[in-house]
Formats: sequence, C-alpha cells, structure tokens
Amino acid sequence: MVTRFVLALVLINSINGCKTEKLNEENKKPGRTEIALVIHGGAGTIRREEMSPEREKAYHVALKQALEAGYTVLENGGTSVDAVVTSISIMEDSPLFNAGKGAVFSHAGKNELDASIMEGNTLMAGAVAGVATIKNPIKAAHAVMTKSSHVMLTGNGADQFAKEQGLEIVDQAYFFDSARYQQFLELSPPAKANEKTAARKEKKFGTVGAVALDQLGNIAAGTSTGGMTNKKYGRVGDSPIIGAGTYAKNISCGVSATGWGEYFIRLLVAHDISAMMEYAGLSLEAAADSVIMKKLPALGGDGGIIALDRSGNISMTFNTDGMYRGFIRKKGEAKTFIYKDEDLSASE
Repeated sequence: MVTRFVLALVLINSINGCKTEKLNEENKKPGRTEIALVIHGGAGTIRREEMSPEREKAYHVALKQALEAGYTVLENGGTSVDAVVTSISIMEDSPLFNAGKGAVFSHAGKNELDASIMEGNTLMAGAVAGVATIKNPIKAAHAVMTKSSHVMLTGNGADQFAKEQGLEIVDQAYFFDSARYQQFLELSPPAKANEKTAARKEKKFGTVGAVALDQLGNIAAGTSTGGMTNKKYGRVGDSPIIGAGTYAKNISCGVSATGWGEYFIRLLVAHDISAMMEYAGLSLEAAADSVIMKKLPALGGDGGIIALDRSGNISMTFNTDGMYRGFIRKKGEAKTFIYKDEDLSASE
C-alpha cells in the first residue's frame, strides 16, 4: 500500500511538473524575478543613408551608457523606479535626444519639456509638463510622485516645485542646441509650417523612455521629451500623460511611448496595451502589435513603444523606419538597435 501511495505521488508530481513546464514554455517563465531594463530614444524616419558612421556610433554609445547605468541600479538591489530615473536622466543629458539638453524649440523659440513616471505596484505616478528650467524633468516627475499629493504639475508651478525640492535648475540657454535651432527655423515663419507639417518633416521623434523590472518583481515606466518642433499655444503631447505615453501595472506590463503624441493620447496607447493583456489575456507582444501596428496606423498615427511584462518579456514595437532602442538582462550584455531591419529577438 505504501509503495502504491508513493508511486501515485510520484505520478501526480510528474504530471504537475509537465503542466508547469508547459506553462513556463508558453508564458516564458512567468513569475521569475530576473531584472531587466529596456529603453528608447525616439522613433521616426531613421535611415542609414542619412546617418554618418560617427553619429550612428554616438547613438549606440549613449544608449548603452543609459542601459548600463540603469542596470547597475537594479543589480545592486535598487528599485525599478530608481533605474528608470537613472537611465532617462542620462539620455536627458545628451543632445542626441529630444529630451532635456537636446529638446526641440517651440513656436515661441523656447524649450518646453514634459516627463512622467509610474510605479506598477502601487500605481503611483508623477508628471510635469511645459517646464523650462528643470535640468532633468524626469527627476521632477519623480518628485511629484513621491513628494506631492498630485499626479501632474505644469509650467511655472512645476518649475517652482522642482526648485523647492532641491532639483537642479538651469537657465534656458542650457538647452540650446544649434541643430535643433536650425530645425526650428526651417519650420517657423516665414516658412509658416503648421503642426502637421512639423511632425512629418522632423527627422525623428527623439522622446526618451525606460521600463524596468526589479528584483522584487516591480515594474516602473518613464518618458521624457521636448515635444514637437514649432509646437504652439502651450501644447502638451502624450509623454507626460499617464495612460497615453507612460503606464505601468505589475499584473500586466510597463510601457513608454514615442511618436506623434496626439494620436497616442486619443488611443491611450500605453494603457490600452496593458488592458489588452489584463482583460483579454493577450501576450505582451500580441497586445503591442495590435495597438502599434494596427490601431495606431488606422487612425493616422505613427511611432512606437517599449514595454516589459512581469515575466521579463520585452517588446520594442514600432511602425516607423527606425527607433533608437535597447535592452539589457545581464551585466555587460546591453544590446542596442536603430533601424527597422535590425530584428534581433529580445528573447535571445
């Protein structure tokens, strides 16, 4: 009897083991707590023939620097939120991207910056929009999330709040970039370009973003941008809007978006991807493809997203010619990409 009972237990455990193995295979090991980080530096018209080898190398170096810095935070037991802030701050400090130092100019000839961050465990979020003197807007968004009772602060009020929190404040001259200014001149009077012309003529959307998964299984996502060249009347895009340009929820995924913001707002792109996973049971990749490759183009929009789910699965989905992007799962193994035909699977 004892022998039969033991054999029965072995058989049951064997069956359950097969079921577990199959589930892990289908969902790429759900529940694991391996750390991961994925970033983007903007999607848009990015073609090899328009890129010098030196500039291409500079983008790869900048992306790897942001990945490695954020991964170090995770590796040392830091939170996903801290990793996101670290990675995005590095990209904000680089003139290569349309965020922070490399922000584009508005119709008024100013740099007006937006950023947001969200934590997937508590659903806490913070954002700033239309700020003009904060060196790293992502840090201001983080301060709004952790040191205020609000989700979004805008304009002068957000600048003042950041100053009161001890964040680094700079003169507008800090953000000046000659290439961005020339781009602004080409799209402003007497050219009299409207917002639609500006969006189509821009070489790329340089918004930056990061999504991280930490050792505790918590997801965080953040996005930062200078917005659209020649934007008018205090325009705010999707980047600082929770659910449009940024969203994070542990039971589904974290998302950071880049593209023509008005369309991402109308579709609530970041939240829609999360909701399709949570309510329809879609995989991360299936949800991202549905929104970015089908819904967004159908409405007339373009751009892309990076996303990371609780199992560490990564999506870098875009419908443009390219997207500055990269991911890291192991120290020293950061992988970065620019062009559309670089289709190395994130699961490798």
